Amino acid sequence: MDSLHLATGLMMVDLPGPSLDATTRAHLKRYRFAGVCLFRRNIQSPEQVRGLVADIRELLGEEAWIAIDQEGGAVQRVLEFAQAPAPMALGAVGDAGVARAVGAAVGRALAALGINWNFAPSLDVNTNPKNPVIGERSFGSDPKKVARLGLAWARGLEEAGVMGTAKHFPGHGDTVLDSHLDLPVVNKPLEELERLELYPFRKAVEAGIRSIMTAHILYPALDAQYPATLSEAILTRFLRDKLGFQGIIVTDALDMKAITKNYSIGEAAVRSLQAGADLILSLGGPEVQIAQARAIQQALEEGVLPPGQAQRSLQRLQEAAQHFPGQVRPYSPAQQRRDQALMDQVALQSITAYRQPPRPKPQDRILLVSAGQSYAGGPYGETLAVAELAHLLEARFALVHSWVYDRHKAGAEMSRLEEAALGADYVLVVSVSRDSLSPEEARLLRRAFALGKPAAHIALWNPYPILSLRQPAFLTYGFRTPTLKALVRVLAGAQARGRRPFRLR
Repeated sequence: MDSLHLATGLMMVDLPGPSLDATTRAHLKRYRFAGVCLFRRNIQSPEQVRGLVADIRELLGEEAWIAIDQEGGAVQRVLEFAQAPAPMALGAVGDAGVARAVGAAVGRALAALGINWNFAPSLDVNTNPKNPVIGERSFGSDPKKVARLGLAWARGLEEAGVMGTAKHFPGHGDTVLDSHLDLPVVNKPLEELERLELYPFRKAVEAGIRSIMTAHILYPALDAQYPATLSEAILTRFLRDKLGFQGIIVTDALDMKAITKNYSIGEAAVRSLQAGADLILSLGGPEVQIAQARAIQQALEEGVLPPGQAQRSLQRLQEAAQHFPGQVRPYSPAQQRRDQALMDQVALQSITAYRQPPRPKPQDRILLVSAGQSYAGGPYGETLAVAELAHLLEARFALVHSWVYDRHKAGAEMSRLEEAALGADYVLVVSVSRDSLSPEEARLLRRAFALGKPAAHIALWNPYPILSLRQPAFLTYGFRTPTLKALVRVLAGAQARGRRPFRLR
């Protein structure tokens, strides 16, 4: 194998759209990368994805990896099959058998498309309510529970024929910065990291997890100079040598600003492989991919990156591909219906009551208070549709009126809220952002509970705004359709059976 294709065999790339145009075909054929990571922009229908996957493998080879982020909840690229609840919803259910069943259902849907690698589950222990990027993507704040449920989910996924990934090593659950935007620092002593962040990853290694994804985070107790993705001390001396991990180490996307603000794209690619990564996630277009390929090639030719180390990485990838071949697996309509019923059932089991929220009566006029009819957030524009919740409520209750405020001008909205509530019998306050509530927004929403009417807070997406309001609430941990339907059933009288999977500060 020549040095260029040894280099590109250590790279996974993304694509611009749902099909391969002539330029993209030529690019893949020329560089023969190890695989492709799909995003929502690449997905239109199951038939289209199967065709796209077949085209990719025709160019890259039958052992090419097709990867995706299909965690459940907000981070879900394939929406055409049963939509899985967020990990924190599974934390609220607390049953490892249920987690395993959900992981298997996710795996069946992906395998039906020819996808054989899922960058999930997140084993981050979310102990920081202000974490802007993990939150409900974690199974909770208890490291033992995160390990138990996350590894059960991964077993189900892999039993269905799709390789799982424990992420984001050594742990992204106690950060106040999003590594998509900046470089977070987790400045804890090693003893505390061992007790919290590292515990689920130790258990993952013991359980034989096939791959682990790195975090673009600085952990001074492990390496004071380099973030984990670029740290030999963390990836080789700690993860490989101390923990004994023998599987694939894949980087988080190298186009994230935690990396690009501090390192050139070529330097980051080479440093991550030198540190011990087997595969880099090279996102950002052909020009970025070519620059990283050339940088790795040069490092191999100059011996800065030992070719023997690169060959061992290729061997790990090839051996794993034999366990998770990418052939499309059958997914019968009957099994799809069973998986949909499972997701609906789990969504209902996960809804969690906080401080005994009152429920509306069937004849009540409901005022639905929210910051917009839809809300796009997260690094890839996940969209929460409050309008869908309003539509579902209208089928159950006599009258639903949506009142929308500008969250950036919340301090000026008090009188308008009071006027809107005059004709309401019940007020439903919906927090829609993954971000924390601003003080002005919290004051506005608390005012809704002081109007002398029965009221409940609905924490969609991020559950932690209950800490800002401290009012009776239902926690949903997400906004996908099965969750919204379950929420409406609970508001109409079904029992809220979930148990809050994180501690209140």
